[in-house]
Amino acid sequence: MESQPSTSYSTYRQFEFPEILLATDNFDQSLVIGQGGFGKVYKGKVLIGSSPVAAAIKRLDSMSTQGAEEFWAEVEMLSKLRHCHLVSLFGYCNYEKEKILVYEYIPNRTLEDHLHKLCTPLSWHQRLKICIGAARGLDYLHTGTGIEIGVIHRDIKTSNILLDDSWAAKISDFGLSRISPTNQPSTYVNTLVKGTFGYFDPNYFTTGRLTRKSDVYAFGVVMLEVLCRKRAVDRSLDDEQWGLVTWAQDYIKEGNLKHIIDSDIRGQISTKHLKEFARIADRCLLGNPKQRPTMFEVVVSLDSVMNGRSSLPATGKTVFGRVLDLFPLPSNGENSGILSSF
Repeated sequence: MESQPSTSYSTYRQFEFPEILLATDNFDQSLVIGQGGFGKVYKGKVLIGSSPVAAAIKRLDSMSTQGAEEFWAEVEMLSKLRHCHLVSLFGYCNYEKEKILVYEYIPNRTLEDHLHKLCTPLSWHQRLKICIGAARGLDYLHTGTGIEIGVIHRDIKTSNILLDDSWAAKISDFGLSRISPTNQPSTYVNTLVKGTFGYFDPNYFTTGRLTRKSDVYAFGVVMLEVLCRKRAVDRSLDDEQWGLVTWAQDYIKEGNLKHIIDSDIRGQISTKHLKEFARIADRCLLGNPKQRPTMFEVVVSLDSVMNGRSSLPATGKTVFGRVLDLFPLPSNGENSGILSSF
């Protein structure tokens, strides 16, 4: 039997199906702005109060691999969250077999579109700003929700990072997200492995133990995509090796960063900042989840790159009341080549 909405998000507006038909001109294909395993996303206008507002209207396909559970999970999750770097939900429609989510419209499409589909490349400054915004959104999910839980997104990837008209990042798609206690960083959730191939935390993939550090790993993959302008799984990389992480880490360990950086930004980033950005990404991708940084530490480190500081903040330093433990060296020497090769 299908689960029904709980009172925790009953304050969300429930749109009538005729409103959705009117907003999308009966699901006119010319209004489609996105498509995925869930179905299609349409651009339309809905009334919020007495004013027409642009909206992204996500219609669950009846053949979708994402079902009612993910639909209600997303509504419930977004009802608990408010942040400038998370997409906002206006409401939903649950009519017979139709399940539809109505979001704020984000005009500049996705990070994936700008890295891999559109002709005009993002500048280095835009890419760094987007990474910082997405990192802040993830840090909020993990520790800053204001409730005694944290949220593990479980599907961080470039197609789930939307860009507004000022190029600020907004994290979207919370259908796979899970709740985790915030007072114990190592706390995990046992769950069936779900997400997107290429972004999977190897530890989560092999054990089924989902932690906030699983999101950190996926964010490290996003950082490599931003730097290299290669997909997480990219057949152009090598005849035998299609995984971006393994391909890029080999060059990072050798200190051969010029080989992997996107040629469109090569003249826009200093050698020092390139090394620091690669170092942050590399730490996010460590095999041992406990050795990966928190998202707060990632935010502070990326801010250092953006602001042109001469070095990353010192370990043990307190920033905004939170103690940094930035990138301790792995005790087993894992990935240590990046430091010596620079």
